[in-house]
Amino acid sequence: MDPEVSLLLQCPQGGLPEDQVRAELSPAHDRRTLPGGDKAIAAVWESRLQAQPWLFDAPKFRLHSAALVPTDSQRPHLLLRLGLTSYRDFLGTNWASSAAWLRQQGAADWDDKQAYLADPLGVGAALTTADDFLVFLRRSGRVAEAPGLVDVPGGHPEPQALCPGDNPLHKDLPGELVVHELFASVLQEICDEVNLPLLTLSQPLLLGIARNETSAGRASAEFYVQCSLTSEQVRKHYMNGGPEAHESTGIIFVETQCVRRLQETEMWAELCPSAKGAIFFYNQVQGSPT
Repeated sequence: MDPEVSLLLQCPQGGLPEDQVRAELSPAHDRRTLPGGDKAIAAVWESRLQAQPWLFDAPKFRLHSAALVPTDSQRPHLLLRLGLTSYRDFLGTNWASSAAWLRQQGAADWDDKQAYLADPLGVGAALTTADDFLVFLRRSGRVAEAPGLVDVPGGHPEPQALCPGDNPLHKDLPGELVVHELFASVLQEICDEVNLPLLTLSQPLLLGIARNETSAGRASAEFYVQCSLTSEQVRKHYMNGGPEAHESTGIIFVETQCVRRLQETEMWAELCPSAKGAIFFYNQVQGSPT
């Protein structure tokens, strides 16, 4: 394994469709108040705003834990225990200089090294083309996270997609709709970042959940999505620019038969931790065509 990423949960072979995933929203799954209070988070946020005044806060789903649970049928279900957090809290915990100490304190105080961390849940896609290429994007040097590195298409599911406003309540976010937003968000990110029509994309299959150890264990749900277009057609769509074209500067295609040995190439060092997690799961759960 790569030290930048850890695998929290691997789904069964082939991945899980939306109807095999459940979500449980509860305030009990929110992060704990920091030792000494949350003033440190406010201080980090004010400092970041002075340096980057274009930043804005928004609510996010927080991953507390995930587990495969047996059912009456032959098919296991994945249960996601989710709380609520925000981008502000993410910068003030996972990205703070005190993040390593917060993980130590969480383990000591709550037997959970993530207890004090925002841990907003991200999504990423191992996206394949009709002619068997995997799609990667070169991130812009202007993005806040992992500038200039190579990533898979991805982003975040948004509580505001289900409950408009800056302060959604857990009770207003039904689990079934949250799961739908999780799966829909990865398709929306592909459409926005790669500029692909939604109708060219398959329904996502959840491969697993990985933690980015360079941001104190922030979790990302990694999916497998197939596109009905060839790599050249995908390239043309990308070059025409989409709603989030500013987030990347180039598109990269890797043959799926080469992905299994990607860790042995120079490209691996350029990958974001989230992309590494997606590749690990793609190889283990979905598998490269032979």
